[in-house]
Amino acid sequence: MSHFPRAACLLMTAALVVAGCGGSDDDVTVDVPEGSPTIAADVTWQWQLQGTINTSYDVDVYDIDLFDAPHDVIDQLHADGRTVLCYFSAGSFEQWRADADGFPAAAIGNTLDGWEDERWLDTRDATVREVLAARLDLAVERGCDGVEPDNVTAFQNDSGFELAPEDQLDFNRFLADAAHSRGLLIGLKNDLSQIPDLVSSFDFAVNEECLEYGECEAYAPFVEAGKAVFNAEYAESAVQDPAGTCAAATGAGLRTLILPLDLDDSMRISC
Repeated sequence: MSHFPRAACLLMTAALVVAGCGGSDDDVTVDVPEGSPTIAADVTWQWQLQGTINTSYDVDVYDIDLFDAPHDVIDQLHADGRTVLCYFSAGSFEQWRADADGFPAAAIGNTLDGWEDERWLDTRDATVREVLAARLDLAVERGCDGVEPDNVTAFQNDSGFELAPEDQLDFNRFLADAAHSRGLLIGLKNDLSQIPDLVSSFDFAVNEECLEYGECEAYAPFVEAGKAVFNAEYAESAVQDPAGTCAAATGAGLRTLILPLDLDDSMRISC
């Protein structure tokens, strides 16, 4: 069953005006290819992956963990008119996940830099893709409107596997096609260098710290397509100068939050 109707206020076809969504102040008109679902460029959002989920924010979109978010929270968000995106790692092995035993040992590679409890996956492996397809089935079962698959840049990292850019493109398109076939929206996480090749396959983008690293111009294809770019900034400099950070974010066409790295709602500044 498609979940697009549940998120109808955020979906657009060519020259359709989007209005009446919780948290949006103005109507939005954008041009996107007819029949191509997307999340409107100026919707509001909240991103929380740890801790008790705070459902009180008056925003259009919540991005929460696929496995850990309670059923009643998803139901409450839908009752409040929110679109629910469900986060999961598509490119890394997390041994604490319920389906971790499904990944073949030969497809588990090196540790992620900065995340000692995660290891890269060989995303060319057929069994790995079967596990990820099952996660998309879980997203449908849980009532998610869309997904945010993380760690889709193994080709740029010391993964332990010989992955070419073409391998990453193939995997990311596999995720997009598998999500769409299940009626799910899907966002492209980081992977800035491949945005021109992937913008047509994804419905929105999620970025971490493009302002901090001076990379936000890479998202112009999403902005020009009228697709939301959800950006999170973690640096102390952003916390100390939210006005400057937000001005830069708005100028780049991004929907930016200044958040703690743990994404636990311990602080939040919305641009």
